[in-house]
Amino acid sequence: APQPAAPWSAPRDATHYGADCAQAPFPPDAAPIRTTPSEDCLYLNVWQPAGTRAGARLPVMVWIHGGGFVNGGSSPAIYAGDSFARDGIVFVSLNYRLGRYGFFAHPGLKAEGGGGNFGYLDQIAALKWVQANIARFGGDPAHVTIAGESAGGMSMHMLLQSPLAQGLFEQAIVESGGGRSRTMAQPTIATSAAAGEVFAPGLDAAALRALPAATVTGDLSMMTMAKPGYAGPLVDGRTILGEPLAAAKNGLDARVPVLIGANSADGFPFVTDKDAIFAGFGADAAEARQIYDPTNSASGLQVGTATTADAMMIEPARAIARALAPRQPVYYYRFAFPVPGASQAMGGAPHASEIPYAFDTLAARTGAGPTAAETATARLMHAYWVNFVKTGTPDGQGLPAWPKASDSGADRVQVIDAKGARSQADPLTQRLDFAQKRAEAGTP
Repeated sequence: APQPAAPWSAPRDATHYGADCAQAPFPPDAAPIRTTPSEDCLYLNVWQPAGTRAGARLPVMVWIHGGGFVNGGSSPAIYAGDSFARDGIVFVSLNYRLGRYGFFAHPGLKAEGGGGNFGYLDQIAALKWVQANIARFGGDPAHVTIAGESAGGMSMHMLLQSPLAQGLFEQAIVESGGGRSRTMAQPTIATSAAAGEVFAPGLDAAALRALPAATVTGDLSMMTMAKPGYAGPLVDGRTILGEPLAAAKNGLDARVPVLIGANSADGFPFVTDKDAIFAGFGADAAEARQIYDPTNSASGLQVGTATTADAMMIEPARAIARALAPRQPVYYYRFAFPVPGASQAMGGAPHASEIPYAFDTLAARTGAGPTAAETATARLMHAYWVNFVKTGTPDGQGLPAWPKASDSGADRVQVIDAKGARSQADPLTQRLDFAQKRAEAGTP
């Protein structure tokens, strides 16, 4: 588990990012880290509005990055908190251990519990740091919103259900965080320990800790994480109690306002041969073809993106929103802006493409500069996020109304696209009902 930092007495330079956590390179990453990764990586970053004094009690937003729990960090330019600070929010981003450093079990660790979700414990330790220290930066420890995307969104589900995180935040933003175990399997400690044994057979705790960093990291990345020898976050009874949707349905999640959603093309097209994709639906193949490609005009990339998006991100977000809405304020969204360069090929807004719009950091994005339409969309989306952090609702003066999920109905969603934003009947209802049916039947 993470330990308190050793105290120091001399001034310490805090004007640059600390190292992101040890990881193997992931060249296609849309949010490349800007530091040299290291084991010495448990740092966080704070932005405060100009002129803020200690004790100002401003709202706080804490960002947890994505990257499949094996890549990423707090240093990417699109994660900078300048725009939130500009708009009156104390913004915090943090690092947490990745890969086998963060999520690991092994028979050699039996005497100390077998292993666990050390990366999740890092996140909780950072939130405790915020509670203890953020007032000195002008933040209000009683008004903390946690937010994350992809693995960070999955981390939101953990923090919502974990007894260790209760009382450390007031609100949550879940961007493309899945919600069902089919998004990312959550093994038991025993299953994870078997994977650890494949990685390091026969070693005891001392020998495991003596392994070189390069060996522990290896080639583990988002491109290789399905290989034997790594299992990812595990159900440990401390941080994760079970599947996020089950926790939401059973009332285990913190009763706080939640903003949750996904992108319109939020999938991972591992297979792009249409016949192979539909064959994977087994007895439902004909129905899947009729739903996803009725005119046989969609590309394999589009079909692969749509089917995985529904199964892994969009339908689980809807399911979580439905489960939580009767008990607490829930705001359900779909980001569908045609992001230049990718949306046309993939059939919508790809995974993670919403982040520079929500952060209003389009200028820091790799590739071409923002268009006028993108800038307008970023201002709109960022304003929603700012309002939610400040008030617990994304609504605000001059913005299109965004009703709570419990008020708008089960089949309505707040769509953010090239036309602006509006609450409307979900255009993907047929697809999502199909994905829900298969998920509840336990089919892949």
